[in-house]
Amino acid sequence: MKWKARTTEQVAELICGDNTDGYFRYLTGPNLTRFFRDVETEFVHDGSTRRLWVADVLQKILDLPSSNPLMPPDAMLRVIRLLMDSEDVFNEKSPRLNALKALNGAIKREGFEAFFADDDQCYLRHSRTGAVGNESTSPHRPLSPVEIEKRNQLISYLDQCSEDDLIEHVLLPLFRQLGFTRITSAGHKDKALEYGKDIWMKFTLPTQHVIYFGIQVKKGKLDSSGVTKGGQANVAEIHNQVLMMLGHEIFDSELSRRVLVGHAFIVAGGEITKAAPNWIGGKLDQSKRSQILFMDREDIVNLFVVSPITPPQVPIQPPFQFDDSIPF
Repeated sequence: MKWKARTTEQVAELICGDNTDGYFRYLTGPNLTRFFRDVETEFVHDGSTRRLWVADVLQKILDLPSSNPLMPPDAMLRVIRLLMDSEDVFNEKSPRLNALKALNGAIKREGFEAFFADDDQCYLRHSRTGAVGNESTSPHRPLSPVEIEKRNQLISYLDQCSEDDLIEHVLLPLFRQLGFTRITSAGHKDKALEYGKDIWMKFTLPTQHVIYFGIQVKKGKLDSSGVTKGGQANVAEIHNQVLMMLGHEIFDSELSRRVLVGHAFIVAGGEITKAAPNWIGGKLDQSKRSQILFMDREDIVNLFVVSPITPPQVPIQPPFQFDDSIPF
């Protein structure tokens, strides 16, 4: 990822503490070496002009591979987080609103915005897509108390939300965070235009090739039983929808042409039993079988917990009021 020289030099001034506003601490050469060591890099100040040296280091960091093509590398995200550490507040009160304004004044030309999340940490947001930069972390590690609370809150929401709420408040923010773009929800107002999919989106590979995805969403459990029960869906019900999704073209307005969906996500807000993928795999030929991806509640929760996205609030049910005007 390339940033303009003016941008890296402005951010370098903030790191060095050379800015005239005075909301960042002045760092000497040895302190700059310690700063970059704290963000898990090996850069050592060579005694040259601090601002130019830091700007050069920032560009070298930006040249590193990134797990998300929309976001800077993880090392750059750590630089931003350490630079905006709330413990380093200087010449202002916490939260560091003046420091945040100075940082955003530098990076907005690159299409990014810095903000403080609920955990009091500073993150980068991609201005066009809304994706939030977060270091690649495994959801299978021990969770912190904050992450456990976040997980429980999301599970409570999934227990009560509708299918449309699952799409709008959980899946759309999650896929944006994962780097997908042009995310379009078909919704349920016009069934004739769904063609087997609730959402379609695209993902740009580092080689600039584009893969298109369609998503079929079911709120509850997905199994292969012969009878559909309350709160769960039969995999046979979505078999035809998947075939329709993979065979129907979509119009990408950014390219002004029609394209085919390359892969289909089958997403369930509940459990997907082992028998369900086996059943649908037996109904599809080998080429289409490789195009189907499954995501159940556990997958959704794991991805959500390690992201900086705030889980939606469970709606508060209004208390029941007895209407004494109705005669018995």
